Amino acid sequence: MAYQFERLLSGIEKYESVLIRLGLAGLIFIAAVVFGLVGFGVAHELVLLSKSPSGSSPQLSESQAALPASQASNAAAGGQSIPEVEPEMTPWDGAGRVTILLLGLDQRDWDTGRDYSRSDTMLLLTLDPLSQTAGILSVPRDLWVAIPGFKHGKINTAYYLGAAYKLPGGGPGLAVNTVEQFLGVPINYYAQIDFGAFVQFIDEIGGVKIDVPEAITIDLLGSGSATKKTLQPGVQVLPGEWALAYARARYTEGGDFDRAKRQQQVIMGIRDRILSLDMLPIVLNKAATLYQQLASGIHTNMSLDEATKLSILASQIPRENIRQGIIGKDRVLFGRSPDDLSILIPLIDKIHLLRDEIFTSSGALGSLAPGTDQERMIAEAARVSIQNGSAHPGLGQETAQYLQGLGVNVVGVNESAQRTTLTAIIDNSGRPYTLGYLVESLAIKPARISAGVASDGPVDIELILGDDWAASGLVP
Repeated sequence: MAYQFERLLSGIEKYESVLIRLGLAGLIFIAAVVFGLVGFGVAHELVLLSKSPSGSSPQLSESQAALPASQASNAAAGGQSIPEVEPEMTPWDGAGRVTILLLGLDQRDWDTGRDYSRSDTMLLLTLDPLSQTAGILSVPRDLWVAIPGFKHGKINTAYYLGAAYKLPGGGPGLAVNTVEQFLGVPINYYAQIDFGAFVQFIDEIGGVKIDVPEAITIDLLGSGSATKKTLQPGVQVLPGEWALAYARARYTEGGDFDRAKRQQQVIMGIRDRILSLDMLPIVLNKAATLYQQLASGIHTNMSLDEATKLSILASQIPRENIRQGIIGKDRVLFGRSPDDLSILIPLIDKIHLLRDEIFTSSGALGSLAPGTDQERMIAEAARVSIQNGSAHPGLGQETAQYLQGLGVNVVGVNESAQRTTLTAIIDNSGRPYTLGYLVESLAIKPARISAGVASDGPVDIELILGDDWAASGLVP
């Protein structure tokens, strides 16, 4: 073992960065909520080093030698979520930007006996070898988006629909297509992790140091009756099960937005742990164990060679070049779905600006709609109907004239038989510029924004006027 250790250090250009400066896409993603497929390749390289003093490949069993990461099983999913045919995705050219969609499944679906699962976690990992930059973007599960082949829905249902309807590429395929269409970025790989592998990996590296900002109660999966633990503020080392529960906790004031921050905090905490010099011999000693855990806990369309190449490229990216972003409260509107679930209606322009911060070194990936908020609303030409639910007859016509003067495409006005105190808006077909403009212009409360079911109907947005609008004094 001493020989292998010396040989590893002597090959510093190739291996020092893989082990000591793993950067963004190495083993950190196995140990952090996000599922380190690239670490799969790193661990494989370590197995080869630790077993072969001469550097030649050791003799593996036929199944080990032929095992691409895409054939790894997913114990948490019971094998049911694995697609029979891998998704067709944009090939990586081996030199330019590469993007990976990282997926964690909703454990509650398995606990309740469902045949298929929604995605519990979605993160995009991107790496650009040319500009020496990388980034992480967290995508909240409640985003209301267009799902290819289906109507609008929460983005976390794309995985479920792809698996349940046995579409080509299964759950991962539809999840990838949905995120690509929503963000406008090509995705080259996906990775789905078994939470058990995550827990074991954290334990193997001795836990992860986290600075907990405030007291938080976490729920440990599979711990019998003592499932609740309260973490006090301060720096502490969390074992695997605790780190997983910390990263997945949802019931804080910020909900999924806070959870996304904690997930990225865990990612960087694991990065710091791997970076520490005392981890080098530990990782080397545990290389075979780590490899076996990764092989059995990850499902991905990335080959072993691709994972290894990415791990080396990622190691060349300095910490200050790793960008982190979350689609947060300032980039969405809070609304209700047709079945009265809480949803997040995306503000496309603001999300694209964040996307460009994460995915480009300068400029933008694609042109945003030109002009002011009003000009973008006019260009969208959404069909708006008005229903007057206030106690003031004629308010509907007055409001229609007012909005038409601003360029809103009003296609109908009706008096509602039902009295309404608070003005509401129903978005039937995802017209973000018009929706945002009306919400701002009429000061509509977030709780009064909902998504409709008539995505292919004659009206894109329904505006229901209430007494609050009549009393606002804004109508001429």
